[in-house]
Amino acid sequence: MKLPIIIFSLSTLSLSATDPVSLFNGKDLTGWKGSGYEVKDGAIICTPKGKNLITKKTYSNYIFEFEFKLPPGGNNGIGIHYPGKGDPAYTGMEVQVLDDTHPKYAKLKEYQFHGGLYTLKAAKKGFLKPVGEWNKEIITVNGSKVTVELNGTIINVADLDELAKKYPKHKGVKRRSGHIAFCGHGDPVQFRGMKITELPEGQKQPKASPAALAPPKLTSGFVKLYNGIDLTGWSNDPGHVGHWQARDAILHYDSKSTAKDKNLWTTKEYGDVTLAIDWRWAAPATRKLKRPYLDPKTGDTKKDANGKPIILLVDELDSGIYFRGNNRSQVNLWNWPGGSGEVYGYRTNKKHPQEVRAALTPSEKADHPIGEWNRMLITLIGERLTVILNGKTVISNAQLPGVPEKGKIALQHHGSAIEFANIYIKQM
Repeated sequence: MKLPIIIFSLSTLSLSATDPVSLFNGKDLTGWKGSGYEVKDGAIICTPKGKNLITKKTYSNYIFEFEFKLPPGGNNGIGIHYPGKGDPAYTGMEVQVLDDTHPKYAKLKEYQFHGGLYTLKAAKKGFLKPVGEWNKEIITVNGSKVTVELNGTIINVADLDELAKKYPKHKGVKRRSGHIAFCGHGDPVQFRGMKITELPEGQKQPKASPAALAPPKLTSGFVKLYNGIDLTGWSNDPGHVGHWQARDAILHYDSKSTAKDKNLWTTKEYGDVTLAIDWRWAAPATRKLKRPYLDPKTGDTKKDANGKPIILLVDELDSGIYFRGNNRSQVNLWNWPGGSGEVYGYRTNKKHPQEVRAALTPSEKADHPIGEWNRMLITLIGERLTVILNGKTVISNAQLPGVPEKGKIALQHHGSAIEFANIYIKQM
């Protein structure tokens, strides 16, 4: 017999992003306004008279995806938060679209290279495809944060609030909504595949959550497991490229690895360790699921006075950290009512005694709000696990019966975008 379940929905939980919407029908300029552009062979092409072509709608927080093809020396741009009047590079902001390899651009300023925020923030160089080939670009505008991804590599990350302080006379950097624009210079640059995913207002990163927390104060013996430069020390499968990414202090995962094993594994095996790690959710949930409240005394689902399971409808965000080379000894990171730190592979295995399963159930939900950083300290010595989350011990000296003595550590792929920082390890 199926037990009835009680569903709760909290209005304070983050809303999911909208579905992507096409901004180009491949036939004409419906949805756009301006002149000097034409449609040919399924692409929008700038003509010699082309200047600004802008969306009829305005946008605030969004993910804008498109493809572009550059002719030799081609120059265009993507205007964001453009009010519809004046030069988009100044009344709004312009992300450079440029064949910066052409000899005539030999003396560019750093911010003029492709992907740069014009006059404001330079981009990483060297990720354009050869002239005449299609490039894929994704521009994410989320509150004060702007990210530019080119052909699977993040080439620019900017904080508009910080840039506004640095360049107080720039009007556009202060804006937080406006049209999207193609900023033409008469070169036959082509665009296609434009689509936009609008992000709800509530998905802006909280100001209280910085780009990364300050490194933790640790005792001697800890070494960096992530160097803040590249993925040295991690098995970087070709399918991970452009998905598991080193972004300075942050190790970013967009949830889209194409590798057969999408988890990011260390190259080295570890036995008894303490792992210090910061993490936060990096994108809105794409679905809602029903998840149970847990009883830390038993490890089972909590029930109400009538014996009915208590279930919560949540934004589904899920990841974890594998220890000793297997997914059963995984410390879960997720948005479930019971909180992160659980070891699901053991808690749900009824072959283990109830006291074992209960001990691997978080004593409380210590997670910070979605979008904010969490700091976790995980110690595994022999079969005994302790997890401290944001200063609270949620798992205390719990047993993992039969856990291997040694194995690699992995950051788990589970369909959610997530960021890690300040990853340190100490071998016992």
